[in-house]
Amino acid sequence: QVRLVESGGGLVQPGGSLRLSCAAEGNIVRLDLVAWYRQGPGDKRDEVASIRRDGRTYYSDSVKGRFSIFTDHVEKTVYLQMNSLKVEDSAVYYCQVSIGSPGNSREYWGQGTQVTVSS
Repeated sequence: QVRLVESGGGLVQPGGSLRLSCAAEGNIVRLDLVAWYRQGPGDKRDEVASIRRDGRTYYSDSVKGRFSIFTDHVEKTVYLQMNSLKVEDSAVYYCQVSIGSPGNSREYWGQGTQVTVSS
């Protein structure tokens, strides 16, 4: 079956950078839509970035200009490059992969990776 394995989280100082990875393992041949979500303590899970197979991207206002999402379709791995990190970026980050068209797609989630921004 399909499994998304996340890595790259950790502790970083304000202004620092981290690169999150999400590797798709199992019976999967393409990544039609990939996205990163995050959830802080007591908060809902919010989308921060996504990218379509055609390269079209979306970023939330809170991360525009600082985060970038990209996909290696050969290795079937999704990345989130996070620069100029702020304390408020601290959260558990989740990778999502969707296969198919809207309304008729399969979605998979990673287990989450903790990002802590602190001095």
